[in-house]
Amino acid sequence: MKILPRSMEEAQAQEAAELLERRASRLREQAETTVEEAVHWIAEFPLGEERYALSLEMLRAALPLRMVTPVPLSAPHVVGVLRFQGQVLSALSLASMLGGHGWRQDPAVLLVVDRGDGELCALDCEAIPRPTTLPMSAVEAARVRAEGPVTEVFTHDRQLIHLIDLKRLFAVRSTGGRNAR
Repeated sequence: MKILPRSMEEAQAQEAAELLERRASRLREQAETTVEEAVHWIAEFPLGEERYALSLEMLRAALPLRMVTPVPLSAPHVVGVLRFQGQVLSALSLASMLGGHGWRQDPAVLLVVDRGDGELCALDCEAIPRPTTLPMSAVEAARVRAEGPVTEVFTHDRQLIHLIDLKRLFAVRSTGGRNAR
């Protein structure tokens, strides 16, 4: 260890203090400008070659498709019925409801969802959805432009996700809308 004259030690201490103060100031500026962005939690899944999602708050369960009992002579978008927590629910074809989009593979999962009116139903899906987020600002901006039940939202990495508004989707179905998009 090298012994420095007192004035050199004081100069180095002063220099270190100034350096630490500059770093602290820079961190304070970053903290002031870095505001956590609000996010919208979604359940994302593939539908054909595209990525779709619905609000995570609407998802109640993911079940195997084999739990469905087919209903003869039902409408084309009706897959069948199933029992869920003591209720009989309709199992519906999401691809059919969205205007005929095809699956990449046969659906294997049913998503039990709140339709937006407090009633539950099940929608078929290729895979169990994964929870993720979208920036709330992007969701709100896209919803302003959207006319139908599907809103196109871009993620931070510029990937397109089709966000399904279940309340609008079922409103379109009940009013006889043919193409939900």
